[in-house]
Amino acid sequence: MAVGRSAALKIDWTKITSQLGLKGSTAASLTAFKKRNDDAKRKLQILSDQPQNIDFSQYRSVLKNQSVIDEIESHFKSFKPVTYDVSRQLKAIETFEAQAVQNAQDTKGAVDKELRDLEATLQNIEGARPFEELTVDEIAAARPDIDERTSQLVSKGRWSVPGYKEKFGDLSLL
Repeated sequence: MAVGRSAALKIDWTKITSQLGLKGSTAASLTAFKKRNDDAKRKLQILSDQPQNIDFSQYRSVLKNQSVIDEIESHFKSFKPVTYDVSRQLKAIETFEAQAVQNAQDTKGAVDKELRDLEATLQNIEGARPFEELTVDEIAAARPDIDERTSQLVSKGRWSVPGYKEKFGDLSLL
């Protein structure tokens, strides 16, 4: 338990939100957790500062029923607080934390890769020539399926592109 306390005392709450870049509901949840943590620490401090000794002789002098006081005193002296072994829960939390960190690193890697791809795409778009300056050979090299489709239409004797007349009109009347 002392290890848990020493680790809890070393937490720099402001650093956590700034370094991890937490925003929105995650930051709000962390702030709420910090508040509950501070409240629990304050209550623990108040309770530990209170006196824990009971003056049974004072109660014997005030109350008539001595057997009740003797029974309460015997229960008080025999009371041993229950200790719980929380090592399993701490281990589960550490495992979950390690998995969460690994997932965060994987996500960061995926986001970084996507950003690099988007940067490359943006550079490609910014460095591309206008469509009007492209040649037929350059378009065919970039999109071989267009060249294949054109060859297929020509081999079947179709010289017109489907939908061309509807879009641009029939120029055969001129």
